[in-house]
Amino acid sequence: MKPMLLFPNDAIPAIFSRRAFLAAAASLAALPRLDAEEETGFTPMFDGKTLDGWDGDPRLWSIQDGVVTGSTDKTAITHNSFLITKRDYSNFVLRTEVRLRNHNSGIQFRSQRLADWAVKGLQADMAADNWWGSIYDERGTRGTIVNGWKGKAERVVKAGGWNSYEVRCDGDFIQLTVNGLVTAELHDNSARTGVIALQLHAGQPMRVEFRNMRIRVLNG
Repeated sequence: MKPMLLFPNDAIPAIFSRRAFLAAAASLAALPRLDAEEETGFTPMFDGKTLDGWDGDPRLWSIQDGVVTGSTDKTAITHNSFLITKRDYSNFVLRTEVRLRNHNSGIQFRSQRLADWAVKGLQADMAADNWWGSIYDERGTRGTIVNGWKGKAERVVKAGGWNSYEVRCDGDFIQLTVNGLVTAELHDNSARTGVIALQLHAGQPMRVEFRNMRIRVLNG
């Protein structure tokens, strides 16, 4: 039996060659299905207009065209500075999209707030051409706890583009996923609750953007 086409052979739009049309149809069929259940229970962490619910140095953080933007281009910093949630989170799934122009950033979770917009604790790391998908101990003694870059995130990260990042914390289990690829897993009891925070790293002028950040709080 011949394969059935979306159009009869003589009705394929003129702008397509037969081969191009069949290739396009195959590409559409190969796209992953969007599963609405995967987004059930998630709530936005930003309203798209303000930084309500968060606290950070107003010289460094802003909302630009609905995107949370951190930049040290005009303001030099002497230590890592963070945009910090005003509430703590324990068990959750956090999803966002990140675009890192250069240098180093990260997403703190179950972390402790310190003075002057600093934090201490676990971080979902990211840097230019390195460290994406890794678990790092900010202001701690363990440094990089799990290297999720080498052989993992390095295969999927789009340098300078938008990348999806997921942080899952459930009891002592922590899992990071970058662009759909699980890059790091860890069982850790150092902290079971704390703030979430977004990092601007000291050093060279840098810029990082976050959009579509949402969270689902888990039971327990």
